[in-house]
Amino acid sequence: MKNYKTPNTNLPTNSRRDFLNKAAAVSAVMASGSLITSACGNAEETSKQDKGTSVDMSQTYEWSLSTSWPPNFPVFGEGLSMFAKLIEEMSAGRMKIKVFGAGEKVPQPELFDAVSNGVIEMGHGASYYWAGKSKALQLFASVPFGLNAQQITSWVNNGGGYELWKEIYGKFNIVPFIGGNTGVQMGGWFNKEINSVEDLKGLKMRIPGLGGAVLAKAGGTAVSVAGGEIYTNLERGVIDATEWIGPYHDYKLGLYKIAKYYYSPGWHEPGTILDFIVNKQKYEALPTDLQAIIRAATAQTSTWIFSEFEVKNNQFLEKIKAESKAELRQFPDEVLADLRTKTQEVLQEQAQNDPDFQKVYESFLAFQKDASAWAELTEKRFYNQLQS
Repeated sequence: MKNYKTPNTNLPTNSRRDFLNKAAAVSAVMASGSLITSACGNAEETSKQDKGTSVDMSQTYEWSLSTSWPPNFPVFGEGLSMFAKLIEEMSAGRMKIKVFGAGEKVPQPELFDAVSNGVIEMGHGASYYWAGKSKALQLFASVPFGLNAQQITSWVNNGGGYELWKEIYGKFNIVPFIGGNTGVQMGGWFNKEINSVEDLKGLKMRIPGLGGAVLAKAGGTAVSVAGGEIYTNLERGVIDATEWIGPYHDYKLGLYKIAKYYYSPGWHEPGTILDFIVNKQKYEALPTDLQAIIRAATAQTSTWIFSEFEVKNNQFLEKIKAESKAELRQFPDEVLADLRTKTQEVLQEQAQNDPDFQKVYESFLAFQKDASAWAELTEKRFYNQLQS
């Protein structure tokens, strides 16, 4: 690094202004470079990959990205359209990605295999959808009573989670990237009151992932229902309750029109990571600059999706309260305490029966211990005492 001379602070006013403006511009460029390096991964590794690599600017790539969401789905669909536009702009048109909603190109249940086998290049969903492939993948989406959005993102990005995530997905010829976060979700829409643990017994609820396993242990029944079928199933009494995401999407789905109670908090999903899944062979066959563009674009899309939820959720909660007869409720402490105990039982059982789950869970727990200690000292007090 060069040794720069100390600037002359006795410059005339105009010269000093010019100097400061130039310095600010240089700082902005350096900061932008740092952000891009952060989004794209280890700078030293990227530099090693790029050495001696020539790029054929005439070579173009056209990929397909299929999602777990209905076409043009709010936030997710918007974010993915932005992602495709970013890829095309950043690559100067050398790479184009066409986005398909669930069922338009690949049925949602077949999405994982389609990416794994190279039928399509990319997918977008959530890791707990693929628990049938590896139970450990659930831990990278959301864990009941686990990490919030910033904590689980930190664990994956910088706390050792990504190496494990990549290792497990690698067994299926897939490379993962964070593709957003819903933030803490609501507890769901119910057509019966939850006043005690007994009220969970026999409850038929649409709830995925580890939360569904916990509900089953509490005596309920976790039902798998696609997003487009939730409204009809709840309206017809096929299910007694459903969780979805939060007020913005819940309002768009119209759930406030057919449910009596809207419960919080979302104990089952305190900060759910969404993910891009990419066929490993197709990704590694790309020039390294396009690999870096994918990494940067997924990072920017992830930030936008989480931010959009933060902007919209309370706005639409107010609309639900104004336009709905549904009652806003909180789960009783007794119910949450029982669900927390059953969550630990579910996690321990799955860890005992699955070496991959055990390895990932140990990493998750170690990070949670540190993150919780820091949050106890800082953010918990901020929310409880300092935020007006």
